[in-house]
Amino acid sequence: MDNNGYITLSRQSGLQREMQVVANNLANMATTGFRAEGVIFSEYVKPVEQGPSLSMGQGNIGKTSFQQGGLSQTGGTFDFAIEGDGYFVVQTPQGDRLTRAGSFAASAGGQLVTPDGYPVLDAGRAPLFVPTGGEEIAVAADGTLSVDGAPLGQMAIVSPLAPLEMVREGGVMFRADAGDEPALSARVLQGFVESSNVNPLLELTRMIEVQRAYEMGQSFLQSEDERIRAAVKTLTET
Repeated sequence: MDNNGYITLSRQSGLQREMQVVANNLANMATTGFRAEGVIFSEYVKPVEQGPSLSMGQGNIGKTSFQQGGLSQTGGTFDFAIEGDGYFVVQTPQGDRLTRAGSFAASAGGQLVTPDGYPVLDAGRAPLFVPTGGEEIAVAADGTLSVDGAPLGQMAIVSPLAPLEMVREGGVMFRADAGDEPALSARVLQGFVESSNVNPLLELTRMIEVQRAYEMGQSFLQSEDERIRAAVKTLTET
């Protein structure tokens, strides 16, 4: 296989990865706080002695969309949405993680937790405790929770120091190895959740484009295989 064949083969692998990403985006159209993902292609070129250079492409770099998703009103006491740039902080067995999915609940022990049971942390990175006796809870724009005017604690609302370097974990959670800082411009809304920022029309268009590009690559590889077979057959018959 010549250089063109290797280029096409590596491109096919990247297109397959992109198709998986598009399918995952479409599957999470209704997932609260989900961030759409894309794929960045990169090319590696290696010089070859007495011949053309060898080029290989890869599509293994993820790119996350940070566009604000739509806000849906639920009226839930422990449903929160962030307007602007910012993330909630939750405590997982692997460490603190950032998320925009603010559909929380009160655990049996009185902690504010995610649907997976992970504690939501306050500004001091300690679990938040909330009343479980039916008291009316209010939240201020800065994330401060209160009951009848008495503050309970303030949810940590942070911005990553290096958003492009965040690592996606568990669909709606991110790991920020570079650290984070308070998101002073973000506003917290109670009784709302942020919808997925996936654009279904855009994703369907991408799926069609990727599928067509993959089919063209397969056709080229098939033609290349037939050419090589014909060449080998000619050489063996002479």
